[in-house]
Amino acid sequence: MFPKSTHETFAQKMYQTYKSHKRFSKPKLARTAFTINHYAGDVTYQADYFLDKNKDYVVAEHQALLNSSRCSFVANLFPPLPEESSKQSKFSSIGTRFKQQLQALMETLSTTEPHYIRCVKPNTVLKPGIFENDNVLNQLRCGGVLEAIRISCAGYPTKRTFDEFIDRFGVLAPELVDSSDEKTACAAICDKMGLKGYQIGKTKVFLRAGQMAELDARRAEVLANAVRLIQRRIRTHLMRKEFVSLKKASIQTQKFWRARLARKLFEHMRRVAAAITIQKHTRTHSAWKAYLQIYRSSITIQTGLRAMAARKEHRFRRETKATIIIQTRWRQHKAYVAYKLQKRASLILQCSWRGRVARKELRKLKMEARDNGALKEAKDKLEKRVEELTWRLDVEKHLRVDLEVAKGQEITKLQSALQEMQEKLEEAHAAIINEKEAAKLAIEQAPPKIVEVPVVDNAKVELLTSQNEELETELGTFRTKAEDLEKKLFEIQKQSDELSRETQERDSKINQVQDMIASLKQIYPTWNLKTTFYANNRCLRQQMMIIRQNK
Repeated sequence: MFPKSTHETFAQKMYQTYKSHKRFSKPKLARTAFTINHYAGDVTYQADYFLDKNKDYVVAEHQALLNSSRCSFVANLFPPLPEESSKQSKFSSIGTRFKQQLQALMETLSTTEPHYIRCVKPNTVLKPGIFENDNVLNQLRCGGVLEAIRISCAGYPTKRTFDEFIDRFGVLAPELVDSSDEKTACAAICDKMGLKGYQIGKTKVFLRAGQMAELDARRAEVLANAVRLIQRRIRTHLMRKEFVSLKKASIQTQKFWRARLARKLFEHMRRVAAAITIQKHTRTHSAWKAYLQIYRSSITIQTGLRAMAARKEHRFRRETKATIIIQTRWRQHKAYVAYKLQKRASLILQCSWRGRVARKELRKLKMEARDNGALKEAKDKLEKRVEELTWRLDVEKHLRVDLEVAKGQEITKLQSALQEMQEKLEEAHAAIINEKEAAKLAIEQAPPKIVEVPVVDNAKVELLTSQNEELETELGTFRTKAEDLEKKLFEIQKQSDELSRETQERDSKINQVQDMIASLKQIYPTWNLKTTFYANNRCLRQQMMIIRQNK
């Protein structure tokens, strides 16, 4: 196709070469377009500018220059070309390089275990944080991811040979590995780990999805426990060795330092004892010298102080004697003046007190004279009051007798009226009962035939009913009158009881007054004037209180 080919000739060449391919098709009325049936759907491509873009290559010298750049990013963008391709031709198109890169990728994949990474576009607007669920699901479905996952889960995605399985997971059951063959050992390991759904083939073990990860986790746990145990034992051994060596070294060091400290202590104690002896003798000498000096000075000071004290004592005695003489003279003068003042005041007080006592005695005598006259007047009034009370008592007795007589007469009248009313009431009851019985007999004796009742019989019935009503009203009036009479009788009896109670109280009061008068008459002649006055005054007060209470 190079160098005279165009995009139309390129499209015609493709139509002729791939017209029988199932994935290739030509759109209608198209000269440069072609369609490829991908797994996700049909995609139509335009052949315009395919050849121009394929010619856009990089010169080898330029690529070598950029590869030798000091910037690692630029150098990685232009890796060096292999020597074979550079020797074959200096010109390489984009398609050729793409083909070479695909071949290298396939060679690399064939030597390794591939792990596929699917890139999914989250949205069509190419913005972060936006996920279109339908679009993502369609991409996963078109990319065969869901189908691959379904097939992998339904089958046995993980498979290992017996040797590899035992080498890797034999630590999970070491007691089973040595005692049986490889196949039974693999089955025992799977059963011990609680796996379900696995299969044992002729040379391999087939595991379900996730079971390999579970076994790896258990293996890692067992290895971690074993590692911790080994580390603990080794650390214990190392620490014990270090502890024993440190213990021996510390014992030697302590022994050396204790000996050195003992020697130092002994030397210090020896020096201290020598210093104490020297200090003792030095202090004894200095203390003796100081004592002699203090002794001499104290004798001198004592002689001077004693002379001064003797002079002070002599002066104090002279002053004390003079003050005593002055005090005696002054106290004598002061006592004489106070004696005169007290004598004058006592005379004045005695005179005033005697005058006051005399006035009190005079007032008492006057009061006694007045009380004797008042006592006689009260006695006369009391006698008059007693006579008046006796007269009233007699009058009330006569009135009570008259009231009892009138009350008896009225009671007899009321009882007779009550008996008459009861007789009338009984007669009315008897008449009503007789009329009722006569009516019953008339009804019973009448023939059992329907007879027209004349007008005269209705009038009689009305008369009987009216008479019956009048009798009932009279009976009610009689009953009310009887109740009124009973109430009046009860009130009269109550009044008579109250009058009798009042007369008894007055009799008792009159008797008390008479007893008091008799006691006064007996006591009055025997007492002297003063006692009689006070006793009579007390009795009169009691009598006045009794009279007020009676009123």
